[in-house]
Amino acid sequence: MSAGGPAGDRIADLARRLYEAARERQVIEPPSADGIDLAIDEAYAVQAALLDLHLADGARLVGPKLGLTSRAKQVEMNVHEPIVGWLTDRMALEPGEALPVASLAQPRAEPEIAFLLGRDLAGPGVTAVHVLAATEAVFGAIEILDSRYRDYRFTLPDVVADNASGGRFLLGGAIAPATLDLAEIGCVFERNGRLVATAAGAAVMGHPARAVAWLVRRLAAEGRGLTAGQIVLSGGLSGAIPIAAGDVVTATFGRLGTVTLACR
Repeated sequence: MSAGGPAGDRIADLARRLYEAARERQVIEPPSADGIDLAIDEAYAVQAALLDLHLADGARLVGPKLGLTSRAKQVEMNVHEPIVGWLTDRMALEPGEALPVASLAQPRAEPEIAFLLGRDLAGPGVTAVHVLAATEAVFGAIEILDSRYRDYRFTLPDVVADNASGGRFLLGGAIAPATLDLAEIGCVFERNGRLVATAAGAAVMGHPARAVAWLVRRLAAEGRGLTAGQIVLSGGLSGAIPIAAGDVVTATFGRLGTVTLACR
């Protein structure tokens, strides 16, 4: 799609609206509610323009994030593949750092398994085996979602444009992937000591590395790939839960350890 003309203007305008909403911690109506019927490629163009605005403001790209990686979520959204968003350094929480809830509009948390790449990954033939061979470390993680759309009401193109509801993320301790069967890693997800959900790594496309491989193949179609040092969030193991100041959310991943998110 051309970057100029009415379509380019629309993409730039939507990206600016989403950027301002995130900066002001406000919610807005999604494009679909305003009668704007985005095609999925247009939605990714808005996402790219939105990311450019954050990078121009000094943020640094650290890697991608995947959404809708479970079959149940795909059926719910009437899609047949995951969606992609991007992480920046400003979205990362340091271990032990509390989440200032007021910095987000409507935060929700979900448990994930994250990958740190030790070498570049690219090409249309990449499989889960290649992903694991290229992975330096894996982590238990908590992703904090934050939709810029009121009450998380959106269509698939709407949420793609909004960087797949990216908000913040917190990584646990690093473990070498060769010592783990990530499909069998169990997760106990709790809020304030009460069980929210249980899941396993297999909830993410049968194996989290398969989700990362799918992403690499998708990027290959655009002539792109992943690079050494990037963090990849492979997708939620369970549904996301609303969080508020005073909450303590924990995700326990067996040998991957426990990730604790305190909210203030």
